Amino acid sequence: MYRLTPVLLASACALALAGCSTTPGSTAASAPYDLLIRNGLVYDGTGAPPQRVDVAVRGDRIAALLPPGSAAVAGTTLDAQGRAVSPGFINTLSWATESLIVDGRGMSDTRQGITLEIFGEGWSMGPVNARMKADALKQQGDLRYDMPWTSFGGYLEFLEQRGITPNVASFVGATTVRIHELGEDDVTPTPAQLAGMQDVVRAAMREGALGVGSSLIYPPATFADTTELVALAQAAAESGGGYVSHMRSEADRFLEALDETIAIARATGQRAGVYHLKAAGEKNWPKMAQAIARIDEARAEGLQVSADMYAYTAGGTGLTASLPPWVQAGGHDAMIARLRDPAIRARVLADMRNPDVDWENLRLLAGADDRLLLLDFHNPALKPLSGRSLADVARERGTSPEDTAIDLIIEDDSRIGTAYFLMSEDNVELGLKQPWVSLGSDAESSAPEGVFLKSSTHPRAYGNVARFLGHYVRDRGLMPLEEGIHRLTGLPAANWKLEQRGCLQPGCYADIVVFDPATIIDHATYDAPQQFASGVGDVFVNGVQVLRDGAHTGATPGRVVRGPGWQGGAAGTP
Repeated sequence: MYRLTPVLLASACALALAGCSTTPGSTAASAPYDLLIRNGLVYDGTGAPPQRVDVAVRGDRIAALLPPGSAAVAGTTLDAQGRAVSPGFINTLSWATESLIVDGRGMSDTRQGITLEIFGEGWSMGPVNARMKADALKQQGDLRYDMPWTSFGGYLEFLEQRGITPNVASFVGATTVRIHELGEDDVTPTPAQLAGMQDVVRAAMREGALGVGSSLIYPPATFADTTELVALAQAAAESGGGYVSHMRSEADRFLEALDETIAIARATGQRAGVYHLKAAGEKNWPKMAQAIARIDEARAEGLQVSADMYAYTAGGTGLTASLPPWVQAGGHDAMIARLRDPAIRARVLADMRNPDVDWENLRLLAGADDRLLLLDFHNPALKPLSGRSLADVARERGTSPEDTAIDLIIEDDSRIGTAYFLMSEDNVELGLKQPWVSLGSDAESSAPEGVFLKSSTHPRAYGNVARFLGHYVRDRGLMPLEEGIHRLTGLPAANWKLEQRGCLQPGCYADIVVFDPATIIDHATYDAPQQFASGVGDVFVNGVQVLRDGAHTGATPGRVVRGPGWQGGAAGTP
């Protein structure tokens, strides 16, 4: 809601409206500020109680916090009408890597107040060699695009130059580094190869990576041992980069996998994080409290260990996570060829049904095949199955759930995006209560239009932040609002050394969200996931308004936010 004073009406198209300018001698030209946000309750991102101050913006930075009713003048004035004013929210685990290429607005996240997307869970969009690029182009589904970049930094710069609404940052993927240097087979790097992998990490750090991200249940990452991971993390640590991991297990070997992550933090002396902290499978639910205790012990030791979560009881990944890793060695095409071999298929079926295998069988951990929801197909003939359970499709086809899963993967020639119901609500609340837990959607950022309507998605893509602030912070009372905002802003910014981000103080970048704490809520469900959240009214990225009264302005001021090893020039944003 805008209330522009009469002397400012002529300059209403200043900073907040992309592409507008004022004439010489106008009020806006002589105003000390480009934007004033008045009459809001300001949360600075530190977790401190809110203040009744006005926020003044000049260019892309917070210029001042002023007493209410000050005589300050700005090109544009926004009356917050008592709503919360906070730093822009940080999505610590984003898979908007492709969706932002197709639609730079990032609508489902922008509508929740997210102003920074962090990529790099195991895979990053660079570096890519010719073989990797050919494979990536071949495996594209509904979202199709060219890949003119080869380097880690080249992809991020490509996004910025293309025009995006949110800021973007990324870890370099340990899986990507492994494929770049070793391919996708189950091999152990030689000392020379490992040194080459470290050099790839160092190059990515110079190009702005935040550190190394791993995803260890998925081949070929599952073939990496701890020695390899420590070496990559140490290469990032040389310039202050951290390590974050989708751990080797979130289920039967959850605590052992957590010990590995903590050991890597200890070996490097840098920060380490756990992606989407969870205890998967009912028999493992008691381990959540034990894992939290181990992280608390590590932090008491002085290790900088943290985690992120999404606010849902279902995870989301590929249906291929129901297959043993060995059949996936060598990459997608090699896997499909093996699954077509009757003898190999019989062995795969036996492994899929065995509860005592040494890999993370998400299908069995879900407990029943009606707890696997099929979401994302590439084959147009299979798209009508989106939103149905594996059990339902198996009954319709008259084949076993295991055979149905294999057949679908072959027919779709893809991993098939799937939601697995694995966690308990009590554990979701327990995890979110921890002061070192931030929020990551583990999803793309899309819109209920165009190409995005060709597939379904997990509701976390549209509601993760709004659900956290609305359901868990407000309705369930898990923490005060200022603490909830800190988890979305100052905490991840400190964890991953995002300078002048996640804060609302003079000198910080003007990434700002104005929202109503009484009404913010998610609307996305598993049955109807493509529904925008509500309650966020106005959003600014680098001082430019991207959301006005809940509607996107079309502005794309997003920038690359680079990590501690960045060695670029003045054009680079720290």
